[in-house]
Amino acid sequence: MRFAVLAAVPVLLFGLTAAQATEDVRALVKLPEPMRTHMLANMRDHLTALNEIQTALAKGEFGKAADVAENRLGMSSLASHNAAHMAPYMPKAMQDTGTEMHRAASRFARAAQEAAVDGKLSRPLAELSQVTQQCVACHASYRLH
Repeated sequence: MRFAVLAAVPVLLFGLTAAQATEDVRALVKLPEPMRTHMLANMRDHLTALNEIQTALAKGEFGKAADVAENRLGMSSLASHNAAHMAPYMPKAMQDTGTEMHRAASRFARAAQEAAVDGKLSRPLAELSQVTQQCVACHASYRLH
């Protein structure tokens, strides 16, 4: 029984099918080692930024949430991520997903700024879900070597 519960955890947490839980069917993206390391560091920072955004939202610090989103995830962050240098090594669909994530983060930042005025969380939360939707889509489709 305990094994069955543990085996179901990937499916519950990540929405994987049983076949995907045992066999990684995502497309392999091969990057030169320094770029792979850089991309993984970027993704860890994205996750940290998402956590900081959620914490700021919970505290009603909409301006802080907007700043973190725009500067660490949004379109303003592309240069710091070396996006133009990394893109040629990614499949086109992966590039598109990444670009949409950055655009969604910028849309979230605007929605969070508006929430600072009206106090309504529904739009920022909806926009934030569009950011994480891109993360989920990319991680479900691609893997690094």
